[in-house]
Amino acid sequence: MRVGLYPGTFDPVTLGHLDIIRRACSLVDRLVIGVAINRDKSPLFTLEERVAMVEAECKPLADAAGCTIVVHPFENLLIDCARDVQASMIIRGLRAVADFEYEYQMVGMNRVLDDTIETVFLMAEAQHQAIASKLVKEIARLDGDVSKFVTPAVNAALLDRFGD
Repeated sequence: MRVGLYPGTFDPVTLGHLDIIRRACSLVDRLVIGVAINRDKSPLFTLEERVAMVEAECKPLADAAGCTIVVHPFENLLIDCARDVQASMIIRGLRAVADFEYEYQMVGMNRVLDDTIETVFLMAEAQHQAIASKLVKEIARLDGDVSKFVTPAVNAALLDRFGD
């Protein structure tokens, strides 16, 4: 069984994330969505809310792809999380060259820590390349329309969080 790990904070999960998840399902039998607990960041949504959002949004993708998707909160090193879930690959989404520079360093460090776990990069589809959770939150906070960047359920959660 091929197990992949797609990590992120998913604060909130965006259409860009869901595009990568959908495409990653074709590479693995089991996809673990690692929802990072990052105490250095101040997430808008609690861990429980982020996990619930990812689970709800991934169910239709898993059903359509015939892939098992599991949502797994983690706070340890990414490579240790990959070992914990028995992943043979880490899946990362790329939007731009700036993403690649950071990811390139991460791959190098992870290969030193465990050279049996590969990293696979998936380029975001063109219509999703500009989407970043940080920007989505900022637009929503300032009363902008984020419906083009997130699902209706996530849009509703953002509207609820920031007020109508």
